[in-house]
Amino acid sequence: MSLEKRPLGRTGLEVSAIGLGGAGIGGIYQNTVADRDTVDTVELALNRGINFIDTSPLYGQSERRLGIALRGVDRTSYFLSTKTGTHPDYKQDYSWDGTLHTVENSLKLLGVDYFDILLVHDPEKIEPVFAKRGALEALEWLREQGVVKNIGLGQRHHHFHKQAIKSGRFDVILTYNDYHVTRTTALTEGLLETAAEHHIGVLNGSPMGHGLLTGVDPRTLHTPHLIERDAKAATIFYDWCQRKKLNQKAVVLQSCLRQPLIHCTLTGAKNKAELRENLDALQEPISDGFWEDLKALNLTEGQV
Repeated sequence: MSLEKRPLGRTGLEVSAIGLGGAGIGGIYQNTVADRDTVDTVELALNRGINFIDTSPLYGQSERRLGIALRGVDRTSYFLSTKTGTHPDYKQDYSWDGTLHTVENSLKLLGVDYFDILLVHDPEKIEPVFAKRGALEALEWLREQGVVKNIGLGQRHHHFHKQAIKSGRFDVILTYNDYHVTRTTALTEGLLETAAEHHIGVLNGSPMGHGLLTGVDPRTLHTPHLIERDAKAATIFYDWCQRKKLNQKAVVLQSCLRQPLIHCTLTGAKNKAELRENLDALQEPISDGFWEDLKALNLTEGQV
C-alpha cells in the first residue's frame, strides 16, 4: 500500500501523510542509536513512500546522522525541514545573526544547499521573532537567496501559531502533542481551522503523546512532569485496546490520518524496526465500529 500524499497548504509541496521526525534518530530518547541505524531508517522510509523528513539542531545528533544517511540521495526525492532558535549554543536566539549562523550550520551538517521548510522553533516569546532584524526577516532574506523555500513556526502555543498565520508571512506550522487520541486541542481551539482558512500547511508532531501511547502500559512508565489527566486517558485507552485486541499504534497513527486538516503526521522512529512497525500499523484494518467505540470513550481534554 502506497502512502497517501497531501498538499501542504500553499507551499506547493505534496507530502506523505506520514513523515519521518528526527528526534528519535538523534538519540534524545536513548543513547544507543548509531549512525548506521539512521542510514537504515532513512532508506526504509524512502522506500516505503515517506518523502518528508523533519529535524532540528535541538535533536542531538539528528542533523549530522541525517546528513550521512541522505548523502548521494536524489535531493528532489524528498522534502527536508529543520529549525532555528533552539541550537544548544544559541538557545532562544531569534536574532538575525543567530538565525543565519544556525541555518548555515544545519546546511553543512545535512549536506544540502537548501531547505524546503525552515521552522522557527519553540520561542518562549514571539516578539523577537517578528522584531526588526529578527529571525523572520532573516528567513525571508534566505528565501530570497533560495536557501529557504518556505517559512514555518514549530511550537505549542496556539496563540503564537495564530499570530504567525494571520501575519501572512508564514507558510507552515508544526504543532506537537496537540492532536492524537487523547488530546485534540489543535482542533478544538480552532488552530487547524485557522490554518485551513489561510491555506497554511500543518505538520503534526508527537502523535504518540511523548511515549504515553506507544502500546506500553502507561502505569509502568516513569514520565517526568506527567499530567494526571493525560496518564488517566492513556491508561483508559491502553486497557480498551487490550480488550478489543487492537494494535495501539495502528489506532493512534490512523486516527491522525483521519483528520483531513492535518497534512503530515511525524513519526519519530529511532531505528528501522520501529519505523517498519509504525508503517505496518497504518495498513492494519480497523472497522468503523471501533472508531465509534473510541469516540464514545471521551478521552480528549475536558472529558476525562
